[in-house]
Amino acid sequence: MRPGLPGARNLHPDAGLTVVPEGPEPVDWQGAPLDCAACAFRDRIGAGQCGQGWACAHDRYAKRIERFFVLNPDLADECLTMPYFETRMNAARVASVFRLNRLLTDEDAGVRAMAILRLPRKQAERRIKDPDRRVRIAVAHRLNLDDLLPMTADVDNYVRSIVARRADPGMLPVMIPDADPEIRRIVARRIGEGWLDRFRNDPDPLVRRAAAERCPGLFVEDPDMRVRHTVAENGAAEVVTALLQDPEDIIRETAAERLDELKTEA
Repeated sequence: MRPGLPGARNLHPDAGLTVVPEGPEPVDWQGAPLDCAACAFRDRIGAGQCGQGWACAHDRYAKRIERFFVLNPDLADECLTMPYFETRMNAARVASVFRLNRLLTDEDAGVRAMAILRLPRKQAERRIKDPDRRVRIAVAHRLNLDDLLPMTADVDNYVRSIVARRADPGMLPVMIPDADPEIRRIVARRIGEGWLDRFRNDPDPLVRRAAAERCPGLFVEDPDMRVRHTVAENGAAEVVTALLQDPEDIIRETAAERLDELKTEA
């Protein structure tokens, strides 16, 4: 939009920079009108680094707060104690890492999580039992692999799924009986092959199918045709041969195709 058109705001006349306010009416975090004249950062307006309806550390609208710190990362350290959690969280994205330790006890979970994502991994241990799942999700992403064991029993399914994906395979046997079948599927895909027989009696056929992809011979007699079909697709010749007499047409056909494929490869 050209300068002077309705709705345009020229933040830096010398540079010819024109922006269009976006989002809701600019107000502070408590809904009061913004007062640029009273702002400690008012000198940034002339440089085009902030402005109402566009970029402001005191605005209630998260996008405008984020833009402020993109343009003014040097001010982030000063804003880590501001009353609005969105301001503290966005400041934490770019503030000096040496200023973030105190945010691990911030009253807002989003702020604590942001601090965990930026601080050294060892600091994440301090919030391993945080009451908010958002924080524990950040912890699960950041902990050193050797420190993940306590989180294999986290009450939140998503937290445990992150642990199942990140943990060393040697830690995964403790997650074989997990209550969530999706987590058991992750475990079946990553655990050492010597443990796959533990999944033969898993109540979820999709979990057994995940294990069958890695060790088909264990599941050749599985009661679920989806699992046996996986065996027919991936098994060695001696395993697949047993499925030529399967009661399901598609499994017999897949087994025959697999045997032909193995003969060709030989």
